[in-house]
Amino acid sequence: MSATLQGSDLEILSSALDFHQQGLAPLLVTVLKTWGSAPRPAGSLLVMTATGRHAGSVSGGCVEDDLLQRCQQGEWSQLSRPLVIRYGVTQGEAARFGLPCGGQLELLLEPMLDTDHWQQLLQDLQAGKVLVRRLNLETGKASLNPNNPAQLETFTVNEDFVQKTYGPQWRMLLIGANHLARYVTQFALALDYQVQVCDPREEYREEWNMPQAPLLTMMPDDAVLALQHYQRTIILALTHDPKLDDMALMEALNTDAFYIGALGSKLSSDKRRERMRQLAIPEAHIARLRAPVGLNIGSHTPAEIAISIMADIIAQRNKRA
Repeated sequence: MSATLQGSDLEILSSALDFHQQGLAPLLVTVLKTWGSAPRPAGSLLVMTATGRHAGSVSGGCVEDDLLQRCQQGEWSQLSRPLVIRYGVTQGEAARFGLPCGGQLELLLEPMLDTDHWQQLLQDLQAGKVLVRRLNLETGKASLNPNNPAQLETFTVNEDFVQKTYGPQWRMLLIGANHLARYVTQFALALDYQVQVCDPREEYREEWNMPQAPLLTMMPDDAVLALQHYQRTIILALTHDPKLDDMALMEALNTDAFYIGALGSKLSSDKRRERMRQLAIPEAHIARLRAPVGLNIGSHTPAEIAISIMADIIAQRNKRA
């Protein structure tokens, strides 16, 4: 799996450990809080070194330039504990650093001194685990703990500690191991989703060769029932075969899954909704179905359709946030 498909946090941590091995003493920068129209959300990461090597982002670029310059000048070369700094406190600074509408950033600078700690986190993430890292702001000591899937908050900060969830906190179940599912899987992995694909059809199973997204061979409704903690789950029916898609959707609409979508034209989607009404599925449940799935951007190819689907999911997640 390429670094791009591993997800941004994993890619940044991989880069940090590479810097460590090269003797470059990386410094981790985390967005703690934002005010106004900040370009990057709280929890975003940047790792940098005094040589100018870096990975990740905490703003649109100008703040990174200043951070890198200060780091290269040795301002934090003796840093041994977490340090909180701010950008954009005044309107003039906001303009200087490219923060729109007087936006402000509060950043945490953390020396990555405990190599074993970061190596353990990286290994666990590469194994597909989801972990919560809790950092004591006074002592600089950090712990790694298993994630509680029912806990929706993925980043918290107060006067005493910072807590961030690492790993794929959102899941995606795709019904159908077809060409479109390959593109959706690639984009979803790049956005740090945990992806599973379900297809009981032998002719499709034999062609699926994406180990990052395990293939389930059970019937689609059973695959949906096997899921737990649906709040961060995306379920997409992509086979174009009502016998398979409808089975999954009828079970999915009985859950509190965050996003449920189905591939098809407007006409076929209307027919699907009518079939559900005939099966006495409540209208409120049917209204949750996003079909045709994806934003209407005039997409035609599988890659374009996958982009439209992921764009709509991103839009809906940002609305909730």
